[in-house]
Amino acid sequence: MRKSLLLAVFGLASTTALAGAGHGSGQSQADNDQSIDRTFTFEAGDMWFTPGKLEIAPGETVKFEITNTGNLDHEFVIGDSEAQAEHREMMLEMASSGGHDMGAGHHGGGQDDAASMPSVTIPPGETAALVWTAPNDGEEVEFACNIPGHYEAGMNGDIQIEG
Repeated sequence: MRKSLLLAVFGLASTTALAGAGHGSGQSQADNDQSIDRTFTFEAGDMWFTPGKLEIAPGETVKFEITNTGNLDHEFVIGDSEAQAEHREMMLEMASSGGHDMGAGHHGGGQDDAASMPSVTIPPGETAALVWTAPNDGEEVEFACNIPGHYEAGMNGDIQIEG
């Protein structure tokens, strides 16, 4: 019994650590030093996000709490359409070259802008948080899951930054 409990605790701790390790420097630690203006609660199912569109003010700091209610791993990535496309291409290349491990730290140190996009990986049944501050320049951004086939199936949405 004690071994089972210890194994379960270790498993949960390592899942949380790996979910954060899978993405680059854009990830923030939820609630650390930032003042959060608003919290958005997301649901990630198999091939959809709810809600699908957001309006955020320039410079507003928001916390995203994403619960994966589906049966597949998902990611939640914020970036402009060009960086998202680069990220999708990288994910497809990784999947076709023998698969990719969502927790293996594959999103850091790359040459493209996708390596620095704020993002989290959410295993089935888990919840992940991401704190992000909207740019002040009115940049058009979107949120997406770029695991091969997920974006194309509808796992994306727009973030309108308006003052």
